[in-house]
Order: sequence, then structure tokens, then C-alpha cells
Amino acid sequence: MNKIDAEKRIQKLRELINDYRYHYHVLDESIMSEAAADSLKHELSQLEAEYPELITPDSPTQRVAGKPLDKFEKVQHEKRMISLADVFSEEEIKDWISRDEKLIPDGRIHEFFTDIKMDGLACSLKYRDGVFYQAVTRGDGLVGEDVTLNVKTIQNIPLKLHQNIIHLGPRPAGPSPRAAGANSRAAALRNARDEDIPDEVEVRGEIVIFKEDFEKLKDEFANPRNLAAGSIRQLDPKVAASRPLKFIAYDLVTPDKPTWKEAYETLRELGFQTSGEDRVFKDTEMKQMFHYIRELDEYRKGLKFNTDGMVIKINDRAVYDKLGIVGKTPRGAVAFKFPAEESTTKVRDIVISIGRTGAATPVAILDPVSVAGTTVRHASLHNADEIKRLDVRIGDTVIIYKAGDIIPQVKEVLLTLRPEGTEPFDYEKALKKQYPDLVFERPEGEVVYRVKGESSDFILKRAIEYYASKPALNIEGLGEKNVVALVDAGLVKSIADLYKLKISEVAKLERFGEISARNLVEAIAGSKHPTLTKFITALGIRHVGAATAASLAKKFKTLDSLMDVTEDDLLEINDIGVVVAEAILAWFADEDNTKLLEELRGLDVWPMDEIGGDLPLEGKSYIVTGTLASIGREEAEDKLRTLGATVTSSVTKNTTALIVGEKPGKSKTEKAAKLGIPTMTETEFLDLIS
Repeated sequence: MNKIDAEKRIQKLRELINDYRYHYHVLDESIMSEAAADSLKHELSQLEAEYPELITPDSPTQRVAGKPLDKFEKVQHEKRMISLADVFSEEEIKDWISRDEKLIPDGRIHEFFTDIKMDGLACSLKYRDGVFYQAVTRGDGLVGEDVTLNVKTIQNIPLKLHQNIIHLGPRPAGPSPRAAGANSRAAALRNARDEDIPDEVEVRGEIVIFKEDFEKLKDEFANPRNLAAGSIRQLDPKVAASRPLKFIAYDLVTPDKPTWKEAYETLRELGFQTSGEDRVFKDTEMKQMFHYIRELDEYRKGLKFNTDGMVIKINDRAVYDKLGIVGKTPRGAVAFKFPAEESTTKVRDIVISIGRTGAATPVAILDPVSVAGTTVRHASLHNADEIKRLDVRIGDTVIIYKAGDIIPQVKEVLLTLRPEGTEPFDYEKALKKQYPDLVFERPEGEVVYRVKGESSDFILKRAIEYYASKPALNIEGLGEKNVVALVDAGLVKSIADLYKLKISEVAKLERFGEISARNLVEAIAGSKHPTLTKFITALGIRHVGAATAASLAKKFKTLDSLMDVTEDDLLEINDIGVVVAEAILAWFADEDNTKLLEELRGLDVWPMDEIGGDLPLEGKSYIVTGTLASIGREEAEDKLRTLGATVTSSVTKNTTALIVGEKPGKSKTEKAAKLGIPTMTETEFLDLIS
């Protein structure tokens, strides 16, 4: 086959493979066997290998995962990616409509567009001259991360747009209808006119995983959303390529369309998959819209994807845009959340978490149970009065529910299932037991116990100091005095605020100038992607120092995995007992802490995953004593932990070796000699870690 014939054959193969992909991954129907499709892909690969100059970015062969990245590049959105305000009742929907109508010149909203609310990772796709070239996450709405290589592996995303004549409109409840036959679809794609494609196209949607696919992976991941988000945030595109992700489009940013309905029709014409649940209701059809919401709540469990609500928008996009945005939410749309899903489970323990303001918040540790597609392991009990009102006790069977909150709630105790011999939970006794070195008080008129004599600023300052300290993230220039200056000036009200600091703001403070302010901001920015051990240490979880953090990192590999552990998981680690396990569970169950982690993630502050596989020093134990000339003591210990070793502070018969620097501790060297423990010089230590 000569080059001209090969080019013709390649073009036909691409058309046929793309048609198969569109039917299989978008329409959920097959026009040929998977084996036949694989054979066509193989032939295309061979031809492109023979004529590499004929390879184009939109070829089906270019979906393969590329090389791992060092980091994700930041990209500013041309148009802000927004969040929606939640409503929970028909009355709240009516109130929203009334508020908007007061801002509209003629006082009427003529049509509403509705679509199901997907539970996944929001992402923006960009096309130039019809060819896919960039994918960007939502991030903080203004700036996201370039995840092009990962998103490119998602099979139902077209690499090249086709203006075809196929309309896949809204469908009724039940299985999706099959459109007219494969031949007509193939003809439509073959006859697509590329000149109809706009120069620039931006499509936004949700990256999800279908329930059926998640069932095969649920033992490895907490919930479908975590799996989707975690897959896209991996630096190695092969991870995303190995997982059955889907992109469900919900917005055509460019080219602009007069209505949301027309935007959706265009999305489907361009080859994108939508939920299939979109509808339009006139202002005279409010009863029908509310009826549809209730109907959707009934049959949503049979849908392929997880959903927790329905999006309602003003269909006229000009009116929608004119209404503007309040904070991060548009006036022209709301997200109706379906009534909370409930389940029953047992209370294994009640632990108390101390937040950054010194408030003591009780959390119920539960037997894991699935609620609304998420595995729930703990629920907020709010305060001592709420525990008393519910009369919830350790060992009780309770009904839990979710209503849009991050942390599930306890609705009711099933008293008939209460075990014999249980006692009411004594809140003050539990505080003394869990925090023997702290004193608490309950200010008059408040329901919350707080650490006595500790202001919120004091606790915040200590938390930031520890976060920036050498055992943690070791942020140069963020010592005690500078922390005090930043907090007292109101520039930092949480750890997340550190990553929002501007040089111009810091330079105005008494302790700073332009150069020192720049150095500090750059040092903070340089701490965005620490090792998992360092980050866990920096969180300041009670009883969790560097050694325990290293054990946690080694066991769970990623922060997302650690966030979903059970007490039994933690107790499998040798140096973690019940007290430490409860402290870890309480920290991750505290709503303030979960919000902090989400905010940090949005600011691209997230630890690197722990390296898998066997580590060279795993199972060995070392002690560092004295001063090392070429490396700091903390850094030396970190190196050992990174290689899998345990670092302790006292010599025992299980110690592998004592690493000795200048002016070593006399008691340690004597005990090592007595027990026959070998010693290592600094040179030998450096050889070991290299």
C-alpha cells in the first residue's frame, strides 16, 4: 500500500472507529463486536506506525496515556466556573423565583431548564478548529489545573467534533431509547461538515463513574466521586486510562446559545453525552415541574450514575447572565437537593475533636454503612445537649441521614435495639479522659465546651507554627513572630489563608519589606506538595507525631485513603492503639477539618502519594544521636522513614543501628554497647541512604 492509499484507508478506519466509539461510549449501544473494533484499531496503529507523518491529534490511537507529569500547570478560566446555591423544598424554589422576578425588567421568567445534578469532578474541555487540545479542572472557579493528558483517555470524549444531524433529546424515565440505526448514524458522521464547527469551543461537564463500573472497584475506593476526582488528579495518565471514567456535558460556554435547551442540543450534535434527563418547563407549568422533581427522586436509584438533586436554571441565557453572580453562585440557577437518604448502623464509640477555635465537638464512630453512594464511618453529634436530647450511647443502633452536609447526622436512636447495660454518655467525664492535660469550660449561654483560657487566635497561631515547623513542612520564615504578625493583621484566619497571601499585603507589615515578603510567600508556595508523612505531621492531629505519621503514610499511601479509614484499619498498625486511633478518626470527622482539606485541595495544596512497593529499610529501626555535619537531624530521620525504616528515641534490643554524630548522647551510646547494637558514622549513614 502506497502513502496515498494508506492515507485514504487511515481516514476510513478513523471514521469507523469513531462511529463505534460514539455508539458504544455515548449511546450505550454497539454496532459491532468489541473484537472487531479491536481489530480495526490494530490495523490503524500499524498503518500509523508505517506512516507516522499521517498521525493527527484527533486519531483514536492518540487516546493512549502519555508519560507521567512532574506537576499540573495552572490555567485561568476565561469564564468563571461557578457553584450553585442549594434549596431543599418547593417553597424555597418559589422564593428563589420571586427574588429573581423582582430583578427582571418585565417581572417574568418564561421558561425553566432542568437537568439532573451529577456527582463527580467538574471539568472544562477546549477545542480549537474542532480538535480537542486542553482540559482544565474547576479549581477555585477562577484558576484550575491542566489535566489534558488524563482527560484525553476518557473514551466518550470526542477528540474531534462533528456537526452531525443526530438529536438525542430528553428521554422519559426508564431505559434510553435506541435511535434509528447504526447506518444512518455512520452516514451522518461521514457527511459531517467540518466548516460548521466554530473555531473555538468550550464544553463543561462532570467526570463521573457509573454505578455498575464502581461496583467492581468499590473495595479500593470510598465512593464514585473520590474515584473520579482521584483518577484525574494522578500525575501518571495511565491511572486515569485504566479506570472506566465518563464525561457528562452540562454547559456549552462557546459558542454562545440563546437558551440552555439549544446549548444542550448543540452538545449532543457535537457528539457529547448528556445525562438524558434535561427538560424545559414554561412558567405556567410549575406544578408539572414539581411533579417531575418528585418523580425523578423515585426513579433516580435506577440511573447509571449517582445524583443527589436537580439543577433548575432560567432557560433564557441572556436573562440568566444579566442576573449576575452573588459570591460564587449565580442568581439564575439553584440546585434542588433530594430528601436525605437514610440508613441504620451501630455506634462503636463517641470521640471528641478540638477544633481551631478550641471548641470540643463530639463525633459518633460508626460501623461503615453506605448512604447516598458514600461510605459513612462517622457522624457529627454537634454538642453535649444534642447527645443528651438523642440519648445516644455507645453500642446503640441509630438512623443516620445526609442532607447536603459534609458530615452525616444522627436522626434517631432505635431504643428497642439498645443492648443491655449501656450507660448515658457522660460528656465531661469523656473530656477528662480524652484530654487529661486540658481544662474545659462551657461559657454561659453557649452549648459548646471550649478549652479554657485558650482564645481562637492563640490556637490558630500554635497550629500554623506547628504546620510550618521543621518536623512538619519546614517553611522558612514562618516562625512564631511572623505567624503572630500575620494573624494579628487579619491576613491569616486559617492554614489555607497562607496560600492566598500576596507579597504586597505582607510587605506592608512592620516586620517585613518587599524582599522578605517575597521570600516568605515563595517559601509557602514551595510547600504545596510535601511528602504524605510531612503533611500528616503538619495537620497537628493529637498524638500523631512524625513517627506515627510515617506509619500512616506507609500503610495507606494516599491522604484520600487515610480520610476513609476505620478504627480496625488503624489498629492494624503496631504503634497505634485505641487512644491514637480515636484521635485520628475524630480529626477527620470534624467538619472544620474536612472543610480545611477541601479548601487546601482547591488551592492545589495536597501531599504526594506514598511510593508503593517494598522499601529497602522496611522492618529496620534506627536512632540518630548527636549532631550530623552534612544534614540536619530531622532531615536525616525523614530520609530513614522515607526508605521504610522506623526511627525511635531510645535504644532497645530491636534497634538495628545507632547513627552517631558529634557530641552524641552518653546514655544511648552506653546502652547500645551493652546490648551489642552496632553504631554507624555519618559517612556510613550517608552511604546507607544513598
